[in-house]
Amino acid sequence: MEHFNKALTALSAMLLLLAPLLTMAADPDPLQDFCVADLSGTPSVNGHPCQPPSSAGDEFLFSSRIATGGDPLANPNGSNVTELDVSEWPGVNTLGVSMNRVDFAPGGTNPPHVHPRATEVGLVTRGELLVDIIGSLDTGNRYYSKVVRAGETFVIPRGLIHFQFNVGREAAAMVVSFNSQNPGIVFVPLTLFGSSPPIPTPVLVKALRVDAEVVELLKSKFTGGY
Repeated sequence: MEHFNKALTALSAMLLLLAPLLTMAADPDPLQDFCVADLSGTPSVNGHPCQPPSSAGDEFLFSSRIATGGDPLANPNGSNVTELDVSEWPGVNTLGVSMNRVDFAPGGTNPPHVHPRATEVGLVTRGELLVDIIGSLDTGNRYYSKVVRAGETFVIPRGLIHFQFNVGREAAAMVVSFNSQNPGIVFVPLTLFGSSPPIPTPVLVKALRVDAEVVELLKSKFTGGY
């Protein structure tokens, strides 16, 4: 139990560690109406190379990928993310937008994470989710929290740590959009305890102010990722 309590303290402390780390950026403006991504090509500064218009057709404007979600019980978090970024929807290449659908089992969470390249706007489509945001050091690392129900929306400023937790008795779901075709994601626990190669244990001991045994315990939980 003592190790468990120390682990919880460490997880709380790590939220404060990563808040000020991220450099902000925005997608460049497009130079044409559409640039359907050629995913076999090498990405450049503003996205993937374009397919020839004659071979792109018009289906690139539409997608049904997030019409259905994944199994939220497929991982220990109790949530499942269905991504709809440029790799899954080549039509958004250079347009600076993307979407995700997230499905939650009862008690499931979308763990603390950051999108380093995008602001996020979300709509809860089913159930009720506790939506939590941790401000930067400028706000004193203020913790913002609210239960958001079906039909209600929320916004996550770019670069801030946030998470969602299903507080209802039933499954929940949300759809989110980003002002980047590739918003990126940094999972806080995985970044600190599952990096490759690993962060040296003495660094985390000092930063989190816990014993080495606690750090090693947490590292063991994130071997192999999420």
